[in-house]
Amino acid sequence: MNTFVLFKNARVHYNVYGQGDVVVLLHGFLENSTMWHDFISKWSKNNRIVTIDLLGHGQSESIGYVHSMELMAEAVNRVLSHLKIQKATFIGHSMGGYVALAYAKSFSSKISGLCLMNSTYKADDEELKLLRARANELVKSNFKNMVQLSFTNLFAPQSRIEYKEAVKSALSEALKTSVNGYIAAQEGMRIRLDSKNVFKQLKCKKLIIIGKKDAVIDGHVLIKEANELQTETVELPDGHMSHIENKESFSYNIMHFIENL
Repeated sequence: MNTFVLFKNARVHYNVYGQGDVVVLLHGFLENSTMWHDFISKWSKNNRIVTIDLLGHGQSESIGYVHSMELMAEAVNRVLSHLKIQKATFIGHSMGGYVALAYAKSFSSKISGLCLMNSTYKADDEELKLLRARANELVKSNFKNMVQLSFTNLFAPQSRIEYKEAVKSALSEALKTSVNGYIAAQEGMRIRLDSKNVFKQLKCKKLIIIGKKDAVIDGHVLIKEANELQTETVELPDGHMSHIENKESFSYNIMHFIENL
């Protein structure tokens, strides 16, 4: 059943499955809550799973032209407050990890576990900030090609062939994102601050899932800093889309994480 709450006069879409300790799933840029569908039945056997469409994605509406990670985190908190959820484990893919970190900055006492999935606590470097700004200009006149290019580059080259149908399905969902949602999220990611200290100070179990061939996230640095941050890391063999490229291993590691908090 599709359910919504209002946040700053915008509708935010969410769904709830199962009973037990709460696990909140936050998708990445150009994704929506459908990315989790293949995992819900298994993960919800012993947990209450909450999926949320972030602002400007899926069935959630946009608010202006900048969706900062903090604004998205406030929308997440609106959903959880509506559901009377006091504490949850967060799994955030890519941008969803940035939102989870923004949530942790404001509501650290409400987090019982945090998994950054193909994500990072580091801010964009200057080169990536420039690329995001350029993409926001180009997408205004060439949305479809920009989405296709940026989305397919998230997969390791072999994965684009091996998981052709799954890539095609995920791209179809990406193309449902509005131009406004694309621009607002890119700008929000571009201006986000470094969250290493936020992540370090979290007093909960932490996990980082890394794709060995991920062209977006520098996994080598995250692995090097893991001991300092008292964080477990899992390195999977392929790219940025672990839930498609390394589906079984990914699901196993998430189950292990949420069952051993």
